[in-house]
Amino acid sequence: AHSLFEWDTYTIHVSVVSRLCVCVFQVGDRDDSNLYISMKLKAAAEIGINANHVRLPKTATEDEVLRRIVEVNENPEVHGLIVQLPLDSINPMDTEKVTNAVAPEKDVDGLTSINAGKLSRGDLQDCFIPCTPKGCMKLISQTGTSVAGKNAVVIGRSKIVGAPMHDLLLWSHATVTTCHSKTTDLAAQVGRADILVVGAGKAEMVKGEWLKEGAVVIDCGINHIPDNSKDNGMRVVGDVHYPSAKEKAGFITPVPGGVGPMTVAMLMENTVQSAKRFLKTYQPGKWNISYTKLKPQKPQPSDTAIAHSFTPKTIGRLAREVGLFSEEVEHYGTTRAKVRLEALNRLKTQPDGKYLVVTGITPTPLGEGTTTTTLGLAQALGAHLHVNSFACVRQPSQGSNFGVKGGAVGGGYSQVIPMEEVSLHLTSDTQAVMAASSLVVDTINARVLSESTQSDKVIKNNIIFLSGSVASEMMAVLALSTSLGDMTRRLARMVVAYSRKGKPVTTEDLGISGVLATLMRDAVKPSLMQTMEGTPVFVHTCPLSDIAQGNSSILADQIALKLVGPEGFVVTEAEGGAELGMEKFFDIKCRSSGLHPDVVVMVATVHGLKIHGGGPAVTAGSAMPKEYSAENLTLLENGCSHLKRQLENARAFGLPVIVAINTFSTDTDAELGLVCEQAKLAGALEAVPCSHWAEGGAGAVALGQAVQRAAEIPHQMNFLYDLEMPIDDKIRAIAKSMYGAGDVELLPQAQQKVALFSKQGLGNLPICMAKTHLSLSHDPERKGVPTGFTLPIRDIHANLGAGFLYPLVGTRFSLRPHVSHIPSLTNRPMTHAT
Repeated sequence: AHSLFEWDTYTIHVSVVSRLCVCVFQVGDRDDSNLYISMKLKAAAEIGINANHVRLPKTATEDEVLRRIVEVNENPEVHGLIVQLPLDSINPMDTEKVTNAVAPEKDVDGLTSINAGKLSRGDLQDCFIPCTPKGCMKLISQTGTSVAGKNAVVIGRSKIVGAPMHDLLLWSHATVTTCHSKTTDLAAQVGRADILVVGAGKAEMVKGEWLKEGAVVIDCGINHIPDNSKDNGMRVVGDVHYPSAKEKAGFITPVPGGVGPMTVAMLMENTVQSAKRFLKTYQPGKWNISYTKLKPQKPQPSDTAIAHSFTPKTIGRLAREVGLFSEEVEHYGTTRAKVRLEALNRLKTQPDGKYLVVTGITPTPLGEGTTTTTLGLAQALGAHLHVNSFACVRQPSQGSNFGVKGGAVGGGYSQVIPMEEVSLHLTSDTQAVMAASSLVVDTINARVLSESTQSDKVIKNNIIFLSGSVASEMMAVLALSTSLGDMTRRLARMVVAYSRKGKPVTTEDLGISGVLATLMRDAVKPSLMQTMEGTPVFVHTCPLSDIAQGNSSILADQIALKLVGPEGFVVTEAEGGAELGMEKFFDIKCRSSGLHPDVVVMVATVHGLKIHGGGPAVTAGSAMPKEYSAENLTLLENGCSHLKRQLENARAFGLPVIVAINTFSTDTDAELGLVCEQAKLAGALEAVPCSHWAEGGAGAVALGQAVQRAAEIPHQMNFLYDLEMPIDDKIRAIAKSMYGAGDVELLPQAQQKVALFSKQGLGNLPICMAKTHLSLSHDPERKGVPTGFTLPIRDIHANLGAGFLYPLVGTRFSLRPHVSHIPSLTNRPMTHAT
């Protein structure tokens, strides 16, 4: 008889990846489990596989075990997962449930029901074979014995050895008999075996005289019997009586030193095989994501009909496709989810992707489609140009949903779905802001009422008025926060009222800053959804561009940039015209985030430029006048002066600018050609007509290619002004550079605020101009390119939580409410309320 195994006779060559990794998972601290694990760790180290030993205490619950297994399943850097049995816990454990929790593609032990099922069906190339049976087959092959046509007997029917061994021999064309504790005349069955595999767990039960002369005997048993000659009084033996069997068998494996080491070797081979399979579909930095193929209809249905004609993939699937772990995703139904900020911590060493900001000409009532273009461009980059792409847009406010503007989440074949979910409550972020705002107002009401009843003159009538729009600042805080802790600190320093002596009162002074942070702790997490084509979208926060910064959240952009990787693209949107939302994007948002974009995309429409060229007035929701649906090159060329002005605004920040012409069916080739020509003359790197509204991502492929080219151009982003400049100089810099104003007039109240804020040390805050979004000037009726006007500043407010000063532009500027309901004040000695 021959001892078949020497460790160095079977070598696995590891060359498929730079570093293979296997995770050995253990519950408890059994001595025998520790011994087996040490063997596996040693073997892995010998051939260059990185082995991680994850040990949970005996107190671990089944849920904890399952949760940790899922973590390993989702980690692309781990190629194999081994669950060491038995699970040594004081709590009930369903071993079958735990082993089946291992992802089949990482089940290098081959113990999951899926792998077992494939093996039983003969799908040997599409499953992992349990290591002990696989090792047994390798040992049999080394004897030179052909399995086909042989009589094979397997003693034992366990899921680890007996059952899979039967299947392997059967699919190798042997005639297989499985014996077990109920088998009668076991010796006779063994005597007919050309190949005998024993895994019964009974010491030396098979006697040598039972064997057929020259049989191949594989002994999988490990048993301990008394032996006074050993230091510990025990000796390890197999299920076969070795001294007698070796005299009759042609080949036999010893115990110990036979099947055991071979099992470990097969475990390593399965890990290599797992990595090879992974690499067949793996492309470094590329998502394994599926996209929906659009079939645009003509004539085009309504946005609602289009949205309802698509079934989005489940949000859990989308999250996995973009590299998020299950524990990082909080599901809100099947099509939307919150992404926990722990994802950003995990990905902090990942290089950022390319960063694009989409802005536009000054909006007109007919709509320019910056959000639609943002989504269409993301679809083009992902589904058609095959690079990782993520869109980041603001959550629509209810004013948009129930007004003539529509849902504000794109349109046509470039929109976020499901439409109703994204357009209404989504994940209740706005409701959280409303609740927090109500708490502030109610607290002030209670304080005012309490003080009005006090006789002590020291505290009586201490708080006399609100500082401004609390809800608007809270939404701005949410959008500018870089972590939960940052949001908490920003909320604490929000000035929400002033005393009679002019002293600012913060939420921390009122004792409610911690409660506010608790109310908004979930709102700080970006909401994950998808476009029509299955491109991922973060929909998060909705600060307005007239009284706030008008951009989606910093956290959404940061997480998206990490997820897409260095070759991917994140497309974010700046609301309103370039002079407003884009300027605030750079000078406020980028200052807070530390992120620097690579490309600016300027959205324009032919009809929008005609309006700026002097065309007749239009009201939102009305039919398009014939002047805008018929070709009029003179009117259009006049309007291109506005595009030129906005391109100058965009180029002031030092980045390449691409013009995206959002086309309509009434546009003519001559009109589109004129806009492209004028855009390039004004400094645009490229100008591209786009039909993403009608065709989805396919209609923005040329735009995506232009963006890819622009992103490779070396650039250096600039800010418009230095923070150390005096407050009035910063206001003047924005007014002259962005709006085209001849000068700025600070009205008396604004002058007083400049002096006050400078004295309080707030002069180094950025400026957030509270101006109409309908004109470059302060007059919403003035279209085109107003010049030489004096920009009046009526007042200046300080949003210390958001971290900026916001001047009120115009003599009659009124704050636009951020949410549809602001609680009224029961006791109103205030100068003005929200």
